[in-house]
This record gives sequence, C-alpha cells and structure tokens, in this order.
Amino acid sequence: MNHVQVTSRWTRIRQSDLVYFFLKDKVAMFSMAIFVLYVLLSLLAPVIAPHDPYDASTYDIMDAELPPAWLDGGDERFLLGTDNQGRDILSTILYGSRVSLSIGLFAVGLQLVLGIVIGLLAGYIGGRLDNLLMRFADVQLSFSTMMVAIIVSAIFQAALGGEFYSQYAILMLVVIIGISEWPQYARTVRASVLAEKKKEYVEAARVMGFKAPRIMFRHILPNCLSPILVISTVQVANAIMSEAALSFLGLGMPVDKPSLGSLISIGFNYIFSGSWWITAFPGFCLVLLVLVINLLGDWLRDVFNPRIYKG
Repeated sequence: MNHVQVTSRWTRIRQSDLVYFFLKDKVAMFSMAIFVLYVLLSLLAPVIAPHDPYDASTYDIMDAELPPAWLDGGDERFLLGTDNQGRDILSTILYGSRVSLSIGLFAVGLQLVLGIVIGLLAGYIGGRLDNLLMRFADVQLSFSTMMVAIIVSAIFQAALGGEFYSQYAILMLVVIIGISEWPQYARTVRASVLAEKKKEYVEAARVMGFKAPRIMFRHILPNCLSPILVISTVQVANAIMSEAALSFLGLGMPVDKPSLGSLISIGFNYIFSGSWWITAFPGFCLVLLVLVINLLGDWLRDVFNPRIYKG
C-alpha cells in the first residue's frame, strides 16, 4: 500500500505543471544544473579539494601569489594559483562556496520563520498588533538591508567580542542577515492572509471550532506558499551577496575561514600588483552562483503568474 502511494505521488509530481514548464524552459534547466553542481561540489569539498585551506600545515607562505598553472611561473599543484598566504585558490573556492551557500540557505530559513510568523499574526489578528508589527517592518525597510546588517554586526562584535564573533562567524552571519531581511516575507504573507481569511474555508474552520494557530498554519499558510517560494529563491541570492559584502567590509567571515566574499576582499588588495586571480576566480564563481539563483527565481515568478508566463 505504501509503495502504491509513493508511486502515485511520484507520478503526480512528474505530471504537475511545475515539472512540465521546467522541462520546457532551457534557461531554468541550465540554471538548476549549475546550482545543483555548486551544491554537490560544496558538499564534497573535503573529498575533492586538492588542499585543506583550514589547515595551516597544508600550505606554505613561500607558495604565496603563484599564478594559475597554465601561466608562466605557475605550479601544477595549484590549478587556479594561490592567494597571499599560499592557499590553493581552487580549494578555497570549494570551501568558500560551502560557507556562502550555508549562510545563504540558513539565513533565508530564519527569514522564513520570522516573516511567516509575523505576517500571519499581523494579517489574521489585525488591529493594533497589525499596526505595530507593520510599522516596525516599515521602519526597518526605510534603512537599506546592508546598513541594518552592518549595524547589527557591529553591535554583535562589540557585545560579544571579536574572538567569539570569529569563532561563531557562520551562526552570527545567519542571524544578522536573517534579522535584516525578514520584513520582505512579513509584508508578502500579511497581504496573502488578508485575502485568504475572507474566504469560505476559513469561515468553515472557525465554525468547526478550530483554534487560530491551526487555522493560520494548517489552512491559510499552504495557500500563501507560491509567493513565499518565489521570494525565497531571490532571497538566497540576496543573502549570499549580503554575506559577501559584509566579508568584503571585514564584518563577515574571518580570514582563516574563507567564504567567497572574504576571498574577494583578500584579493582586492593584490589585484593592482598583478595577482588578479585571487579576486577574479572567486568573483566569477560568486557572480555565476547569484545569477543562476536569480534566473530560477524569475522563472518561478513567471510560472506562478499565468498572466506573465506563456510556456
């Protein structure tokens, strides 16, 4: 019986409109393939990376700023060259992509939780609570996301100390970026809830005696998932860019735990001395990753809006 249910569920997924439109869109398929490749390479970084950039004993300062292997002066041990500390660029990109993706995905998860809960409460309960929560969101949106992230990051470093911040840098960045960008979800969820709570199925649930939390999370929320899914895709790219910007400004990942942003920051100091590869290769990987995520977000937006999507 369970096997039949799994088979029928898999058949429904394959026959769904989402899969149909995905298989018709070559840009979406290419973007998904690149994104999946990034995820796999990041997960397998400890296995496939030629060197471990986190282990100081595996690199030598005498190998610093070596060009890529195919250029004069390059070393075949370092395909994409080395950075200012002698770390293999290819290895740091693999590990750095892992850090950047982790921060992006977990930060969006935190944004989701905060935004959905606040948006549901504001839209369903309404009244003074709605005004209070939305005015707070409006105040935060009046500042740029990066400004809020910089302020929160500076507060965390001052309160917890630089050493503690560096030790838990990934967790700190997840919290900082999550706190900075939750209003996007809250406003979207609130708008959807205001439209949904007037419908008959919500009135029927109230008549049946269901409590407000069950109505909000079991009945209203599933009907708000389409815009949330679209926003989440774009927000992953925004979170990765926010982490890169914070690391570039020295408020993100420490030097000994490279992310794509911190690699670009390190290389920027050497780009005019001729060591362009330290910044160029991590920068290209970051741009490509953000691009494919944004392309997937645009595709999802079009699919969920039949007035735009033409198949």
